[in-house]
Amino acid sequence: MTDVHHNEEEAELIYITDEEGNDEPFEVIMRFELDDGTDRKYMMVVPAEEDSEEEQEVFAFRYDEEDGEIKLYPIEDPAEWDMVEETFNTLIGEFGEAEDK
Repeated sequence: MTDVHHNEEEAELIYITDEEGNDEPFEVIMRFELDDGTDRKYMMVVPAEEDSEEEQEVFAFRYDEEDGEIKLYPIEDPAEWDMVEETFNTLIGEFGEAEDK
């Protein structure tokens, strides 16, 4: 089960249960849908409690949202992963260009 906490002034946090049953906080850094007709939605997250000055590992999940509850699914298909990674890199590049202007 994944809880979503919304706060206008703070980053969006979700809690993902690890293999030991501990709920670990993650910050949602991006959500997007692919233009491939599948209506699949993706979420990119980073660990919330790590120093933001250092490079962080980004985790990607496919997700569904129903009645305010988010269900995360691992991306296991290499072709799907390639599409998600390419889209993420493109969006990050566009974001960086927009900040430079």
